[in-house]
Amino acid sequence: MKKPDPSTLDLSDVDWQVSTFESGGGGNCIRFGRKGEWILISDSHNPDGPPLVFTKKELEAAILGAKDGQFDHLAGLG
Repeated sequence: MKKPDPSTLDLSDVDWQVSTFESGGGGNCIRFGRKGEWILISDSHNPDGPPLVFTKKELEAAILGAKDGQFDHLAGLG
């Protein structure tokens, strides 16, 4: 199935979740939501901007990679 164009999604019913872990206390967080079968990720400081759209498998791969430390260098952690 083809991913939807994020700008066409009605996000009014999405229950967004923001991480309780934020760097520096400045509210620098991304938020996660779900719309049907799609996982949405967006910038919590730009709630009206279009989200990125992922499948569950794509999100799973990203989470497993993050847990494995594959992206630590991007945040200056490794």
